Amino acid sequence: VQLQASGGGLVQDGGSLRLSCAYSGSIRSIDWTGWYRQAPEKQRELVARIFPGSKTNYADSVEGRFTISRDNAKNTMYLQMNSLKPEDTAVYYCGASRYGRSGIEFWGQGTLVTVSS
Repeated sequence: VQLQASGGGLVQDGGSLRLSCAYSGSIRSIDWTGWYRQAPEKQRELVARIFPGSKTNYADSVEGRFTISRDNAKNTMYLQMNSLKPEDTAVYYCGASRYGRSGIEFWGQGTLVTVSS
């Protein structure tokens, strides 16, 4: 499975961005997918996940501001980010898990989001 993230950029405090993650390859092996982020000198953290059937969960820090979605017809996952804050600045990675396995097995290359104050 290959994942390609895009959509990052520079935005002002309070602005919005939409990230996309296109996936290809052994699509049928994919279970849940998610977005993670890693800020400078911090560990990578989960931002949001989406499961088959569209159940979602979010980190407390983004709940109510970010929305994860998945278009299975386009093999693409999205992260709509609203009310962005400087502390959202990070490299954002998309990932996919495999059925029968726990955790992310496939990663995209990351896209940088910078929120200026």
